[in-house]
Amino acid sequence: MLGAEGISGFCAHEGEIKEAILPKINSPQDLKELSIGELEQLAQEIRDYIIRVVSKTGGHLAPSLGVVELTLALHYVFDSPRDKIIWDVGHQCYVHKIVTGRRREFVTLRQNGGISGFPKPSESEHDVFGTGHASTSISAALGIAIARDLKGEDFKVIAVIGDGSLTGGLAWEALNHAGDEERDLIVVLNDNEFSISPTEGALSHYLSRRLADPSYLKIREEIKRLLSSKPVGEAFLSLLKKTEESFKSFFTPGVLFEELGFRYVGPVRGHKLKELISTFRQVKKAKEPILVHVLTKKGKGFEPAEKDPRRFHGVGPFDIKTGRPLKKPSLTYTEAFAKSLVKLAEKNEKIVALTAAMPDGTGLSLFAERFPERFFDVGIAEQHAVVLAAGMAKEGLRPICAIYSTFLQRAYDQMVHDVALQELPVVFALDRAGIVGEDGPTHHGAFDISYLRHIPNMVVAAPKDEEELAHLLYTAFENRRPFAIRYPKGEAEGVGLPEDFEEIPVGKGEVLKEGKDIAIVAIGNMVKRALDAARLLEEEGVSCTVINARFAKPLDEELILDAVSTCGRVLTVEENAVAGGFGSAVFELLVERDVAFKGRRLGIPDAFVPHGKAENLRKKLGLTAEGIKEKALELLR
Repeated sequence: MLGAEGISGFCAHEGEIKEAILPKINSPQDLKELSIGELEQLAQEIRDYIIRVVSKTGGHLAPSLGVVELTLALHYVFDSPRDKIIWDVGHQCYVHKIVTGRRREFVTLRQNGGISGFPKPSESEHDVFGTGHASTSISAALGIAIARDLKGEDFKVIAVIGDGSLTGGLAWEALNHAGDEERDLIVVLNDNEFSISPTEGALSHYLSRRLADPSYLKIREEIKRLLSSKPVGEAFLSLLKKTEESFKSFFTPGVLFEELGFRYVGPVRGHKLKELISTFRQVKKAKEPILVHVLTKKGKGFEPAEKDPRRFHGVGPFDIKTGRPLKKPSLTYTEAFAKSLVKLAEKNEKIVALTAAMPDGTGLSLFAERFPERFFDVGIAEQHAVVLAAGMAKEGLRPICAIYSTFLQRAYDQMVHDVALQELPVVFALDRAGIVGEDGPTHHGAFDISYLRHIPNMVVAAPKDEEELAHLLYTAFENRRPFAIRYPKGEAEGVGLPEDFEEIPVGKGEVLKEGKDIAIVAIGNMVKRALDAARLLEEEGVSCTVINARFAKPLDEELILDAVSTCGRVLTVEENAVAGGFGSAVFELLVERDVAFKGRRLGIPDAFVPHGKAENLRKKLGLTAEGIKEKALELLR
């Protein structure tokens, strides 16, 4: 078990035994007392600490290992929390948390009651802006900078965004606006994919530092002022500008950012503390939009993560020596979806698959290996993915968009306007629906039934197990209409995948158990828990009807009306927000049909669910067999 300090008083470093520095770091101010050599030692200690903790808690390992030096340099030069550092997505914020007073609490990372895996303003004043979804940092930073200027305040605003997040359209909208505003704003591009040799990197770094130096900028503006008033000045100034841009574009990739109104600095080697600190000190003196391009290596310092940064982007507990997971994985819903889709695509060449930078997380990497020409990863661009799929469907293809429930929220208008309104047969596979666990409120798929079921022409389904998932997927491709299938994160129910596919009539549920005292109508992964609750209730003399609804839209109206009319009491169970969710749909039906009933809805309340182990969260929400039993007994009193 890790202690609160997380590291012993002495550590091995460069062949020597040196006194550990990390236990002395309680705030960013403590960093400023260190030499470059001590910062380098601290970087190694932090890497060791993160690896040790995440090997037990799970988390975003490779992103945080890649920004150790970058984070230390930022906090060394700037003055958080007075200066505002905004982390895009936030999966790279572990170093930031450790050096901003949460070193001791870091061992509770992502655990119930512990610290969040993402920036969280309620957790620390150093967490300026809450994040968890990509591409938001530059917009937020610009908003803070504008507010600063309108209030007459003076501090720096720094957005740290990865090259992956820069694939999101929101980031480019923000860059376009920020360049036009000409505010004092720093954007740090953490590029962990860009390849560059040491010589080229050093030369580019040198050139860009000279061009970003305040003395250079002052001279440049003075020349511009003097020459603008001379007859030949404009021509010479134009030539000077063209020469500078040509010289820079030859050595650096920054012309695009320059055209957007940013002064480009870089590439800077992201694991060289001296280089980073020198660059940030120069940049800090400027008063204009500046983009600092930093090259880092994802998973830096942990060989398994360096070799396979995709797998170690987000991991569960693992063995430090081998990098292998501690728990042998069984079949997950994601794998069940992926295997079923490949099997269907082998028979139907019109099936194409799309995702938004999540081929591994959604399981579509399996499809990509089998059908590379029919697989499309559009980057962090959910809106584009949905409209792209709509265009494909318009020409007769059968596209499926596999996107996490929480991320599909960003393409809501496209689902309404570009898919449903035109009745195009796009299939949506909503992975991570419901409670996801340790990633917390930014990642729980708590709202998809609510935001999908009121869209005209949309079918919304949720399987009770992996076998039903396969059948629903087949059903979706057999029906030429917008079709959404939601399923949870984690292990499937263990029933296995079917040999052959069966079409399920759209809008038809099934009675799994008959009773006379109360009807429990459940959907998705709550069906098994409802059956378990019914057995517990039987032991107390309560006779239950249990219905697997399968569809939140359209409902199996006849089945539900018959069951409720017989029992007079109905309990709906879903792993979705109660507001506007599946239970609301059932109650709306009963009210419209003038059915006299007594009912309760069990689901996610009108609040954001915190992070923690999924089953612990479900227990607190009452979404377990015991919780369903108690809610049913409450209804029967």
